[in-house]
Parts: sequence; structure tokens; C-alpha cells
Amino acid sequence: MLYWLSAFSDTIGPLNVLRYITFRTGGAMFTALVFVFLFGHSIIDQLRLKQGKGQPIRSDGPQSHLVTKKGTPTMGGLMMLFGLVVSTVLWANLTNRYVWIVLGVTLIFGAIGFYDDYLKVTKQTHAGVSGKVRMLIEALIALAACYFPFFKELVLPLGWSFIIFGAFIIVGAGNAVNLTDGLDGLAIVPVMIATGCFGVFAWVVGNAVLSDYLQLHFVAGTGELAVVCGAVIGAGLGFLWFNAPPASIFMGDTGSLALGGMLGAIAVATKQEIVLGIVGGLFVLEAVSVIVQVISFKLTGKRVFRMAPIHHHFEQLGWTEPQIVIRFWIVSVVLALVGLSTLKLR
Repeated sequence: MLYWLSAFSDTIGPLNVLRYITFRTGGAMFTALVFVFLFGHSIIDQLRLKQGKGQPIRSDGPQSHLVTKKGTPTMGGLMMLFGLVVSTVLWANLTNRYVWIVLGVTLIFGAIGFYDDYLKVTKQTHAGVSGKVRMLIEALIALAACYFPFFKELVLPLGWSFIIFGAFIIVGAGNAVNLTDGLDGLAIVPVMIATGCFGVFAWVVGNAVLSDYLQLHFVAGTGELAVVCGAVIGAGLGFLWFNAPPASIFMGDTGSLALGGMLGAIAVATKQEIVLGIVGGLFVLEAVSVIVQVISFKLTGKRVFRMAPIHHHFEQLGWTEPQIVIRFWIVSVVLALVGLSTLKLR
């Protein structure tokens, strides 16, 4: 919305800064942060009032969670999504198709997660929407998101299979972040780190000069996604204020599915799917640990990890929750630096 004021930059000089993606990215970050700070408490109070017992804790999970996390409300992803939407509408160029596609994937994935959280809270069970049904809906949304805008800008000659590949990335990212969200603050910081990296990639890939210099495929219009990334980081910082141990609220599937889907959509839009596997390596590790655990148990009757996802394995080994969270954050930072280094390795 504010981007349109740049049309008056010829007559009102200071408004010229609204043309700059970097300025609007900073504005989006600050706006989302302030929004979550201002309305976070009231949102938490309303969710706690309506949910009563809060998010049900898995009986087959770490036993300590049955005491320390009992009664904590969920659906905290709502405050981030509100902050993201308000900030994006305010600062982004709303004529940009990538902004609407990424925002659409984020909100629809968030809606799926919200319904899943709603069923868990109302029925007081950890079983929400059927996994097969949820994956099917996510796949259909991801396929639709990949069909027109991304198919026209292919880098690898994958033909129509690119649509399936792109949908797999979006759905996989959404569920990988969802699996990571098991400890206070564990998912949100790696999400912000990965989002920051993709904000850089979006800005570079969307700039013809920079993308040519760094030997990246130029995708016109994707630079505007840096503004969306800024909004996510700001909203994430605000959420972390309330989610820091001991958490006042959990993001729930509402937040984890939405943020994961967003990362996947941005990776597909910027043609940096492989980089997502590096920058989001922690999410990949969490997802792979579950897959390995399930396959091993079905084939041999034995478990590779004491408990999956892998952050619960380390809990069973005696690591405290803050130790796991902070060490996983460190891993995310290292992976992000590796991912960013690919800008000059090409």
C-alpha cells in the first residue's frame, strides 16, 4: 500500500525511499514486530480463555512435557499470521504476483493447521485432521501455486514434472517445520534464520545486475518477496518474546505449517530449492529422523532413535530443553552461513 506512494516521489522527494525494497523490508519487519507486541497479550488471553485446558500433550512423548507444558494454549501462529498480513499489505507492492502466491500458500496452510489445532483442542486429543487428508489438501494447494507463475521460469528442463517437484518442496517444507515445533522456541528461530537467508536470495535473484554478477538465474519480480521475509522475521521476533521458555503460547500447526509452506513457496519462486535443503537442514534432519524411525520399526521392530523427532531423542539422552534449543539454533546459523556462501561458489 505504501509502495504506491512512491508514485509521488517526483513531487515529494522523501517518498522516493518507498521504491527501495531494502527500506520497505525494514519497514515490514518493524511493523510486524510492533503489531505482535501490541496485540500478543490480548490474543494469548483470548486463546487461553477459549481453549481452557490448552494444547493436549502427547502421552507417548517425553514425560516431563506432561507437567511443564500442560495447560499452555496453542494456535499462537495466528498472531504471526496477522502481523505478516498487515505488514505485507502495508509495505509490499500488491501488484506483484509472487507476493500474493506466497501469501496465499502461507494463509491456506495456516488454515489447515488451524483446523488441525481446533480439533485437537476441542477433542483434547493429539490426533487432529487425518494425515492423508491433510497431505492431499496441501499437495493440491502446492500444485495450484506452482502451476502458472513458477512453470514459466524453469531453470532445469524438468517439463511438467517441475510442478510436482515444486509441490513436493512446498508440502515437504511445511511438514518438516511442523515436526520441528516440539520445544519452546525450537522452530521459530531457525525459521527466522532461513527466512532471512531467503530474503537475501529473493532480493538478489530479483535484481538483474546482482543475479548476473553472482551467476544466479534472474527471476523478475521475486525481489519483492524480501519484504514478505522481513514481515515474517518481525512477526517471529514478536512471537519469540511470548514463546521463549517457558512458553506462554505454542505456535501450533497454525504457525508451523504456514511458515514451512511459506519457505517452500519462496524457495520454488526463487529457484533455490537446493539451497532450502541446506539452509533448512535442521528441518530436513527432523523429518528424516521420523522417516528413519518409522521405517526401521516397521521392518525390524527396532528403533534407531530413543524417540523421534530427533530433538526428543536428545531429551531422552539427558539434554535439557534450553540446551537442545540453543544448540539447534547454532546448527541453524552454521547451515545458513553455508547456504549464503553458495552465492559466491557458483
